[in-house]
Amino acid sequence: MPPTTVEDLPADVLACALRRLDGRSLAAASCATAGLRALAGEPETWRALCVARWPSLLQTQQRDILGSASVSPQLLFADAFAFPSSSTGAGPVTAAGQCLPGELISAVDVYHKGAPLFSRVLETSTSSAWFLTSPFRVDAVECKDPLPAASFSPAELELSWIVVDPRSGRAVNVSSRRAVAVDRHWYTGEMLVRYAMVLDGSKFEATITCSEEAGYLSEVSLTVEDAENAAVNGEGSLRLLAAAMEGPRKGGEKETEEARRRYEEFVRSKRGRKESKARREVLVDLCCSAVGAVAVLSFLASVVLR
Repeated sequence: MPPTTVEDLPADVLACALRRLDGRSLAAASCATAGLRALAGEPETWRALCVARWPSLLQTQQRDILGSASVSPQLLFADAFAFPSSSTGAGPVTAAGQCLPGELISAVDVYHKGAPLFSRVLETSTSSAWFLTSPFRVDAVECKDPLPAASFSPAELELSWIVVDPRSGRAVNVSSRRAVAVDRHWYTGEMLVRYAMVLDGSKFEATITCSEEAGYLSEVSLTVEDAENAAVNGEGSLRLLAAAMEGPRKGGEKETEEARRRYEEFVRSKRGRKESKARREVLVDLCCSAVGAVAVLSFLASVVLR
């Protein structure tokens, strides 16, 4: 009697089993045999994997992202699961020739100890002159509409913020998943949980503003800031996102540590620039004061000696 192999199981049973694997295991299984590769390559298998990883993709009241003809579930998972490289390789010439997305879809998921706490899909039109020239900002939760939540510790919150270009079908995760910094707001006392991704010298920062005692999320937002502490406008942010979507990815078990290291380097660099600018301003003030004093003394001397 010939030995029984995995492929002797019915195809629907194998497909059901494959849909319970994580991304790495599914990719490994697809390399085993031609039959498993065919089953592992089915869009429904990767759709199930994406939905299990990011529950926000189930929201269809605005748009079914995975139901779009241009968005492949397998490509979406490959784009969004790993972090983008810190340098996308988009120089000034390349950036100027980029085809910028006319629309962005944000899939936002907040987790507490691995369990989904909040999920939302947002559509942002990026073609208007107002968006292109204004500071980039996307709000998943606004202060005027806080989200009640069960008791949680801010440091235990995790965030996934996937940005999808529906025209090209490419995506990128601009959140560090785990927090790179947790601060307390100086006035309201609310906790500010920061998740950051540094790309080409600019910082994508997603912030969860929450109250641990009252148990609510008052704000979940995404902004972009350059090394000079200035907000990046919509056009500049689109160029960074487009380059990150097309650029290389960087996987590994220490992704969050790498994101935190990039964030801390960015903060130190920004602080150094700020201190250097302050020193230059002090030097300029001293020079101006010295020139003014010399001018006054020269005037007084000319009056006295006249």
